[in-house]
Amino acid sequence: MAKLKLSKQSLQKQRELLKLYRRLLPSLDLKRRQLTVETQKARQEHAAAQAALEELDTKIGAELPMLASPDMDLTGLVKKADLRVGEQNIVGVRLPVLERMEFEVTDYSRLATPAWVDVLVERLKEAAEERIRVEIARERVRVLEQATRRITQRVNLFDKILIPTTKRNIQRIQIFLGDTDRAAVVTSKIAKAKQAEQRQLAFPGETVS
Repeated sequence: MAKLKLSKQSLQKQRELLKLYRRLLPSLDLKRRQLTVETQKARQEHAAAQAALEELDTKIGAELPMLASPDMDLTGLVKKADLRVGEQNIVGVRLPVLERMEFEVTDYSRLATPAWVDVLVERLKEAAEERIRVEIARERVRVLEQATRRITQRVNLFDKILIPTTKRNIQRIQIFLGDTDRAAVVTSKIAKAKQAEQRQLAFPGETVS
């Protein structure tokens, strides 16, 4: 850290910095509060998506108890065909947003398979969609939490460090300059007194004003 210069120029610089910090702090704090609200909203959306997935899993288990059999192999029955994730700008933070998702079903003989397989295919597609929604919702929470931590650190930097430190610097410089001015006045008076004394000694009869 650079050593503080105790000068009028440095005092002016510190005053300008203080003005800048005070101007930036409200906008930073506003963004922090906005991000806090958005983070809480994202957490609620993630919790809702997670609850929907769990509810769907329970529903599938009740409708299709045969899935619990270790002999049941559903690998590759439903595959992700297309997934498009875009970006959404929230308070200057880029968040993932689901734009499109499609699934393809592996061909199977509807005559050679039980009727419940058709139901199973639909449920697998629904479950895959819900898992993607949960994943995106989780990522939105992560990004927003990270952004909130960063802006909170900046707010604390300005509010608890930069502004108080600049105020102390200004006070320190003002005290130093004040002491310097007073010392200069005292020195000037002493010098004048000595000059008057020397003049009186040189010219005893002269009246010193």
